[in-house]
Amino acid sequence: MSFDWPFFWHYLFRPSGAYLHGLMLTVVLSVVAQTLGTILGLFAALGRMSRLTPLRLVVRGYIWIMRGTPLLVQIVFIYTGLAAGGIFRFQDISLGFMTIPGNVQAGLLALSLNEAAYMAEIIRAGIASVDHGQTEAAKSLGMTYGQLMRRIVLPQAARFVIPPLGNEFNAMLKNTTLVSVIGVPELLLTTETLTSATFRVFELYSVVALYYLTLTTIWGWVQARIEAKFGQSTAQAEAVAGFGERLFGRALFGAARSKA
Repeated sequence: MSFDWPFFWHYLFRPSGAYLHGLMLTVVLSVVAQTLGTILGLFAALGRMSRLTPLRLVVRGYIWIMRGTPLLVQIVFIYTGLAAGGIFRFQDISLGFMTIPGNVQAGLLALSLNEAAYMAEIIRAGIASVDHGQTEAAKSLGMTYGQLMRRIVLPQAARFVIPPLGNEFNAMLKNTTLVSVIGVPELLLTTETLTSATFRVFELYSVVALYYLTLTTIWGWVQARIEAKFGQSTAQAEAVAGFGERLFGRALFGAARSKA
């Protein structure tokens, strides 16, 4: 069967409403799952570093399970396994202006929980990269744990977390294809439906591949801009630091100034 170029160009530049809906759902799932995964990953990282042994063991077990099992298995288990075991069944949720189907909820939950396990290790490594001396200086000034994290540790850890965070979102854009197995009509499942109706498999999969390539390319550009902007801000902050801050540490002198 010859390649149908008019059909290819039509779906590439004038996609149907179903195709646009699948594309939008892919982006929304990626953004929401990455956001939730990062927030949950932050709490998991703090739990991983906690002095409470039970909490530390629970978080370690969670990370071990989520990183050691395939994401596809987790998606099917959360949506089908929990319902089959009589534990929990996802129901459609109506928000008035929109309805969130149960399979979308399950897919979003699985993507978020899986991402949180990876972000926990990334954030933990970023926190560990901050000079321990700054932490001790902040504690000597009477800072609480929350103030220490918010003012000293997390802002400095962010420059180590942002690059791998961007890479994780790039992967998330592609991992959303896996929720198609539970019937979520994202970009891949929409393409599969169209191929069943038109039998133009090569053309449509070429289109969907270019769509994903476009999404990841756009995000790559955005990520590069974010990293450049953050690096520039960090360099400027270091350039304007006073002599005392450079000599004895920003945490000590910055906190002393704020108290004064």
